[in-house]
Amino acid sequence: MNIMEYVVEQAFILIPALYFLGLMLKGTKKIQDWTIPWILLICGIAGAIALMGLNIDAVIQGVIVTGVTVYANQLIKQSTEKRG
Repeated sequence: MNIMEYVVEQAFILIPALYFLGLMLKGTKKIQDWTIPWILLICGIAGAIALMGLNIDAVIQGVIVTGVTVYANQLIKQSTEKRG
């Protein structure tokens, strides 16, 4: 199964936008790590609604692009961190 098949073309731009937002949030000392995925989820849903209008498909796309973003971040993190 390829999750990218479920992301509509309009919503692709949200993936790198959310990724870089996550990096910025990670660099902010006042924001705890566990809150970052929740902030990204809210932004992902809001971004999809802005792009697609207020409907259930936009909400679903927001959840999907946030999931793809967080998953991609974890793949990068887990693949590049040295294990001791």
